[in-house]
This record gives sequence, C-alpha cells and structure tokens, in this order.
Amino acid sequence: DVQLVESGGGSVQAGGSLRLSCAASGFTFSDYAMSWIRQAPGKELEWVASISRGFAASRSYADSVKGRFTISRDDRASMVYLQLNSLKSEDTAMYYCAKGPRDQALTSPRGQGTQVTVS
Repeated sequence: DVQLVESGGGSVQAGGSLRLSCAASGFTFSDYAMSWIRQAPGKELEWVASISRGFAASRSYADSVKGRFTISRDDRASMVYLQLNSLKSEDTAMYYCAKGPRDQALTSPRGQGTQVTVS
C-alpha cells in the first residue's frame, strides 16, 4: 500500500522558513512524479508544486509560491521535500505530499499532512 508521511511543519513568523519532508513507501518511488498540495482553513485543496521523475527532474510551482518555495527529491531515500522561504500568512495551511504529477495531485493518495502556521 502507498504510504506517505509528512513532517516538518510548525508555527513561524512571516518571513520565516520551514522545510517539509515526506517519506514515501509502498511503491517504486523513482518511477513517479511527486507533488505537494495544501489546504487552508475553509478553502479547497490547492496544488503547490510538482517534481518529475528522473535524474534531471523538472519542477513546477503555483504562481503564489514561485520564487519562495523549492521542491526536491531524494530517490535513494524515497523522500520528497518542500523548502518554504519568505513565508506569508496566506501560506497557512495543512500541507500534503501526493503521489503523481500536477494533474493527478489533488486526487492521488496523500499522507496525513503537516500543519504550517504563519503569523
């Protein structure tokens, strides 16, 4: 079974940084693109970033986070990361990693999430 376990969330002040991690298991990690999505209180799920599979992985970002967030992956460890810099109050949300590329991220298996709160 696909298992995704997120960690690294927390409470930070605006302008601060966090690094989210996601440990994946139950599938051949290197064969899949991976994504991060988020859900703010009272709002719908929102795609945040995706990284393709392969050595020269390509990355894509939502306009709202472009230039502030960086997605990366470590295939040997089956991990995907999201570096969050210059955080804003509107980044407050539960963050999830998801198996698959952008067009599948909102409906693909995801973990339990990690909460990011920016004040």
